Formats: sequence, structure tokens, C-alpha cells
Amino acid sequence: MSRQSITFTTPNDNWLKSQIESEEYTSKSELVNDLIRQAREQQIEVDYIRAKIQKGLESGISNRTASEILADSKSRLKKMK
Repeated sequence: MSRQSITFTTPNDNWLKSQIESEEYTSKSELVNDLIRQAREQQIEVDYIRAKIQKGLESGISNRTASEILADSKSRLKKMK
């Protein structure tokens, strides 16, 4: 593991403390690591959706719009979870 030093704004620090006080997390480190994990998972989903839209647009075999492809991709992602 890597040790880091970061500074939080007062509202963010208060929110972090409230999460720990509610016993949702045991430490700020655990909470920040969980938030980063969630962001990484979201990025994977965004990349997946972008790739599907691009593939659909380039295929030439679909008359669907980018918005329709996006809606379909989001629906498929929800089913995968």
C-alpha cells in the first residue's frame, strides 16, 4: 500500500467524518478507497458504452441513432449487474 497525504475542504471533511461516525466506514482511508473503486467501476462502464456506440455507428447495419444505442447499452449494463 501507498501512504498519501491529502487535504479536504471543510464540507468534504465534515461529510467524511459523518460517514465514519455513522459506522458506515471505519476510517477515512477505507472510505476514500471505496469511492475510488466506485469511480473506477463507473469508468469501465463509460468505456463500455462508448465502445458500443462507436461500434454501432461504424457498422453501417443499424439505423439507430447514437441516443438509441446509448439507451440500449445502459439497459444491457443494468442487466449485467
